Amino acid sequence: MYTKKIYFSGGDVRELQEIFNDIPGVTNTAIGTLSAVNVHSYVEPEPQDLENISSVEITFNPKKMDLSMLMDILFNVLNPYADKTLGVYYRTGEDEPQVELHVNFIANRGKEPVVSKACLTINDPNSDYKRARKCFIRVGRMKNFVAAPESEQNFFGKNPEKKTDIDLTKFKNSLRF
Repeated sequence: MYTKKIYFSGGDVRELQEIFNDIPGVTNTAIGTLSAVNVHSYVEPEPQDLENISSVEITFNPKKMDLSMLMDILFNVLNPYADKTLGVYYRTGEDEPQVELHVNFIANRGKEPVVSKACLTINDPNSDYKRARKCFIRVGRMKNFVAAPESEQNFFGKNPEKKTDIDLTKFKNSLRF
């Protein structure tokens, strides 16, 4: 079976792992740390290299689950306009256009178009750019992933009595595929 991998960071990665464990088309999840190169965001546009980012590795079957749907789930769980640790990291260049397109859509959601219906570029000197929402999603190519020890994997599956910030049962019941 052909599978692909995508890496998400942000919030509590143990909760992220639990959320993606039961998604149809997801074959495996693992938490760990990653290093990424050429990472950029809409807040800090200069590319940078990052080390030791807590993340969840999601292995999925692209014939059963689309990368955009996985990112939709991530952005429904974590707020891309508030969580400064949120990141999407890909392994291969074939995922880059889809990730960049989706993140660009999220970053520009709710903003006024820069071109009018008459195809004129609009530069409003009265617009307040400081009040515009800022998207904190970091995007980059994953360089290295080191899985956490087996004792840390599937934490909430092993400890169902532990409290989470997300009501996992309600979230899983609300998913429709």
